[in-house]
Amino acid sequence: MSGDSMTNLLHLAEAGDVEGVVKALAVLTPQERAAQAVALEERRARIRADWGACSDELRNAQIAAELGCLTDPGAAADCLLQGANLWALSSRSIPWLLDVVNLQPVAWRAELVTRLAERLRPEETVRFDFLEHLLYDAGCPVPTTDGFIASWLWWRRQSTAPPLRLRDGFLHGDSFLERLRADALTPVLLPVALRRPAVPLGLVEVFHSTLKRHGLRHVLENTNFGALILLSTEDERLVDRATLVRRFFAAHLAADRVWWPDAAVALTSLALTPEEHASVSHERLLLAEPMIASLLQDNTHPLTFLRALALTPAENAPLLRDHVAMLDLSSQVAAYGQEVLIGLDAAGLLEDDVLTETCERVLLRPEKKLVRAQLAWLDRAAKRDATRAGRIVGGAALAFQHSDVDLQERALKLVARHLPAVADAQVLSGLREAAAFLTPALSARADELFGPAVRDTGGPSAGPSDEVPPDLLPEAPEPEPVHAIASAAEVAPELAVLLADGENVVAFERALDGLVRHARLDRGTLSKALEPVMRIRPGFDCWCSRADVTQRDLYDVATAVRGDEPRDWHIHRRDELFEAHRADGRITEPGALLKARLTEAIGLVESGAQPYLLALPTRANGAVDAAILVERIAEFESLGVTPAPIDLAQALLRVTPTDDERVREAAGALRSDAGRRLARWLHRGGAPHWDTTPDKWPTGDPTGAKPGEWAPANPRTGHDLPLPPVAAALLGPYGWSHPHPGTFMLAQLPHHRDEVAARFGEQTHRLLLPRLTEAYGIAGYATHWQITRRLGDPKEADAAVDALLVLAAQRQLDARLLAGQWQALTRCGVLMPSRVTAALRAAAETGAWATVWSILEAALPALLRDRPVNGAGALLALAVECAVRSGARGSVPEVDELAARKGSSQTVKNARLLRDVLRG
Repeated sequence: MSGDSMTNLLHLAEAGDVEGVVKALAVLTPQERAAQAVALEERRARIRADWGACSDELRNAQIAAELGCLTDPGAAADCLLQGANLWALSSRSIPWLLDVVNLQPVAWRAELVTRLAERLRPEETVRFDFLEHLLYDAGCPVPTTDGFIASWLWWRRQSTAPPLRLRDGFLHGDSFLERLRADALTPVLLPVALRRPAVPLGLVEVFHSTLKRHGLRHVLENTNFGALILLSTEDERLVDRATLVRRFFAAHLAADRVWWPDAAVALTSLALTPEEHASVSHERLLLAEPMIASLLQDNTHPLTFLRALALTPAENAPLLRDHVAMLDLSSQVAAYGQEVLIGLDAAGLLEDDVLTETCERVLLRPEKKLVRAQLAWLDRAAKRDATRAGRIVGGAALAFQHSDVDLQERALKLVARHLPAVADAQVLSGLREAAAFLTPALSARADELFGPAVRDTGGPSAGPSDEVPPDLLPEAPEPEPVHAIASAAEVAPELAVLLADGENVVAFERALDGLVRHARLDRGTLSKALEPVMRIRPGFDCWCSRADVTQRDLYDVATAVRGDEPRDWHIHRRDELFEAHRADGRITEPGALLKARLTEAIGLVESGAQPYLLALPTRANGAVDAAILVERIAEFESLGVTPAPIDLAQALLRVTPTDDERVREAAGALRSDAGRRLARWLHRGGAPHWDTTPDKWPTGDPTGAKPGEWAPANPRTGHDLPLPPVAAALLGPYGWSHPHPGTFMLAQLPHHRDEVAARFGEQTHRLLLPRLTEAYGIAGYATHWQITRRLGDPKEADAAVDALLVLAAQRQLDARLLAGQWQALTRCGVLMPSRVTAALRAAAETGAWATVWSILEAALPALLRDRPVNGAGALLALAVECAVRSGARGSVPEVDELAARKGSSQTVKNARLLRDVLRG
């Protein structure tokens, strides 16, 4: 062979000319091709480090040249299957591969098929159409190695992959199943695949999501396991059912992770016969044990597969206590445990004391579906065996204590049905005692069945003559007192608390005052104490759309104390940063006042002109006691100190109005300008309040409000306030709502909670409702609106219930207002009735039955008229219980109208019960 030929082949490979490489190989003899193998390997060694960065053309040309120069079929197989080349046998664009191997004799190609089949691993599938071409072209026996079969199955599933040049053309079929049916290799390879554990059959594959999109039939026809199931019903010579069933369970037992929904669909599709089901009893139990353990951790994911395993009562019997324990867990887990226990009881494998225990665990749960299932179980059990009637009616009577009236009625009917079979007087006595918990509407029926019983006047069935206990309401919260920091060493820990929790108003105010106070007394000691805290700078994303100031920006005041270089995000540099990034750097009114206070504090640190801050709160909600503020200004007068204007303004906004004449006289005795301003401020009762009720809200009849969100009006004052503009703006109209509202807003105006509540708008804040209840001032429209909206939010319902109860304790709850907002928000779809009902039930169950009844009494007409809202039945059930426990009497026309309708729906039945209770 000439040197030019060798150089030409190398140049073609280097140029990425695959077609040229194939043509050059075709004109060379086998000996000439073999002679170039070393040179090509040397070139591969030079480019191996950059192999991944090479273009497809360069890699294809190199592989084609190397493969064409290998005379040994085994070496050629190794070349194709090495890691750097394996991708070629999986690519969709390699027609040159057939051209290269077709240069070799038929025997060589047949040997290549054998070597490839031997070396293929099941997890490394390749293009089977290449193997198939060699197989048909060479006429050699069909290999049955694991890797060969795995590649065959994988390729048959690839319905969209174009074939190379199959000798017999395309393999027809729109689905994997159809292609298997049409394939001459199926009778040869599929039975072998089923017997080979190493061949992946997709028994644990993921197709649950595909099931939702395309349906079960599509999934079965286009997945390995699905096709095997269908073929097993057609021809057991292709797929032996017994082997398939064993492989399925073996695969799941060996799997590191099982996707439960997939496994459930697959097992259900397999449709085990009773004989097959029994044959894998051991395997099913082995799979079930870890799933049951997972359920006991309240993990519901295994439920679908566990149900598909369909353990028999005999198989479940050893796990009895586990299933009883499930009854205390989440609804789904409890339902499964109950389902299994019902099966055990039907099979005669459940002791009577366990049946009683299940009643104790289930019948007072809030989930009605669980309670109804328990009562139905008891009914069937009593019908099966009348000798158990006494124990069963005693267990069912526990439901007399349930909060849902409909479930009480179901339980009473069950007891009445099986009472004739009870001869034990002790059981009858127990039923009389249990009946004391029934609503009065059912008490008459219970008296007929069991005879009259002496009822506890404090119980839920208190009648017209019974003394109704007053509501149990929480104590109105009184904010904790706040004191100044006594030493410089204490300032740093307080600053650290603030930097860790930017919503901590007390830490902010104490640290701000502490920085001003102790910088004047001993700046050096304070500066040294602050050093550890200053190492972590509070950051900010400069691409944010707002430059608002937060309490963590107190860091800049501490920087001034120490004389450190200001950080990039210093409050005085933000305008420049936002301008540089073309971002929105506007600031809200609360943020502007906060920035002004921090800026002023930096000036006081530098000048030492003021011994401390007048605005330091005396209460955790931000309020300043009037007598204390008088004393502070008197001390400033004695020292000849003129208060800083922003500090004085914030102190005035915080001072608690007082009618104490001694305090007013002391304020009037002050002679400084600040003192006279304080005296006038106290005389006028502080800053004016603004009604947050929106325009057109029907104040006289809130429950007549049309459906809508009815957001609070934007507060504004029409009075000229003797305050700097930045402080006066806090009481004026806001240009926009705060995107990330901070609780410091409430501390700026501690006596104007309703105005601040309006300015929070629809924004969510975890501390809003707790801080609103601690704040002072009127609880008007906005405060009620914030509570009402959150009663329907699962994440905030608990806080809303607490806030509602605190308002009631403060005697500021307006039940008609809240009821009007509730019905308007419900009718427009903002609130889900069921969630609000659940929240109000939680409030009532704290002992506030009369409080909740006052809300329901006002809301029911609007929620029932015309077309009752969804969930009206549950709402009426709560109303029945509240009316009973609060001793309410009277009538609600909409309830009476609903009660008069025909039918036996829960809504109508509960309306009748409420009507009867109110009539007494």
